[in-house]
Amino acid sequence: MIRLAISLLIFLQTVSPVIQPDSSPSNVPVVRTAILCQPGIYMTDPQDCLPAGASGYLTKMVTFGMTIPLISLPYRPVDGAMWELPFSYAILGDGETPVYASLDEAISGKNAIRSIEPGGLRYVSYIDYSDTDNGRFFKLHDETWVRVSSRVSIPHSYQGGIELDRTPNHSFGWILPFNPSLETKLAPGYSPDSYTGHTLNQYQIVPVYTSQVVDGVEWDLVAPDEWVESRMIGRVTPNTTPPEGITSDRWIEVNLEEQTLVVYDQNKLIYATLIASGMDPFFTKPGLFQIQRKLDSTPMSGSFAADRSDYYYLEDVPWTMYYDNARALHAAYWRTAFGFPQSHGCVNLNPADAHWLFEWANEGDWVYVWDPSGKTPTDPKFYGEGGA
Repeated sequence: MIRLAISLLIFLQTVSPVIQPDSSPSNVPVVRTAILCQPGIYMTDPQDCLPAGASGYLTKMVTFGMTIPLISLPYRPVDGAMWELPFSYAILGDGETPVYASLDEAISGKNAIRSIEPGGLRYVSYIDYSDTDNGRFFKLHDETWVRVSSRVSIPHSYQGGIELDRTPNHSFGWILPFNPSLETKLAPGYSPDSYTGHTLNQYQIVPVYTSQVVDGVEWDLVAPDEWVESRMIGRVTPNTTPPEGITSDRWIEVNLEEQTLVVYDQNKLIYATLIASGMDPFFTKPGLFQIQRKLDSTPMSGSFAADRSDYYYLEDVPWTMYYDNARALHAAYWRTAFGFPQSHGCVNLNPADAHWLFEWANEGDWVYVWDPSGKTPTDPKFYGEGGA
C-alpha cells in the first residue's frame, strides 16, 4: 500500500495539462487540466478521467490476477499429530552388517544368523537397545540384534503439506531448498540493480500470479513488484477438471516437473505438498494408475546397478500405497529435503504427508502421474518394476 501511495503522489506531481481542440468558431486550442480518476480498477477507458497513477497500477495488477488488498491463500498446515511415527529407526554403519539371534552373540561377534549387505541407504526399525562395554546394540522387531551407526531423529526441515479450504484462484508453491533463502527482484531478469531487499526462506509458501520469460528464463510474480526465478519454486497450478480416464471426482496428481503432489476430492483441491520422485535413470513412470494395496508398513530393499552399489535396505516403511508394481506413495523417514528427484522410482513423501494421504485414500483411487516438461520417458519399455 505504501508503494501505491508513492506512485500516486509522483503521478500527481508530474501529470501534464492536456491540450484539446475547442469547438468554438475560432477553433483555437484551449488548455484543460486532465482529471485523475479515483483510485480503482479500470479495464476499459472511463473517458471522463485519466486512469493513471494508482489506478493504472491497480489495473495492471488485476491483469496479473492480483487484487489489492491481497487475498491470502486459504490453507492450514498439516496436523502435527500426523508426524507421529509408529516405529523408531537407526541407521546402519558402513560395510556388511551381521545379525545375531541374541545380545550375547552380538557382543561376542559370533554365530551370525544372517547379514545385511552393504549399501548407501540402510535403516532398521528397533524396539530396544543395550549399551555394553563393546558398544551399543539394537534389538529389532524379530528379536534379533545388530550394531548400528546411530539412532535416527526424523528431520523436520520441511514442515509438510497444507490442507485447503477451497480451490485457490491462482497458482502457488514452495521456495525450494537450493539455498537457505533468496532475494526477490523488482522485475523479471538478472539485472543486478533490481533486487528488492526482501528475502524468502526455503519452503516458504508463496502465491504465483503470473509468469514471464526473459532471455529464455521463466520468472514468477509472487507479490507486487516481486519476481522469483521459476525453477526456485515447486509450483501447484489448480485444475479441477479430472484428467482423461478418471471416472470419479477424487484423484491424486503427481507433477514430476514441479515435484508436487495434490489431492482433489469432489473436484476441489483439498491438499498439496512437495515430493521426491525417481531420479535419472530411475524415473517415476508417468501414466494413470489406481491404488492397488495399502500397507500400514512394509520393508523395502533392492538394487538396480550391476555392482549393487546402489543397494538399499529400509525396514518398516510406513503408510505405503502401491499403485504401479513396486512403485508406491510412501513415507520416506530417511529424507532430509523434498522438492527434487531422489528416489528409485517411488513417490517419496514427508511422513506427515504420507500419513494424511494414507488416511484419505482408498484402494482403487486414481493416481495421475505426469511431467508437463515432457522430459520424463513415457515408453513403458523403459521401466522395470520400480523401487523405493
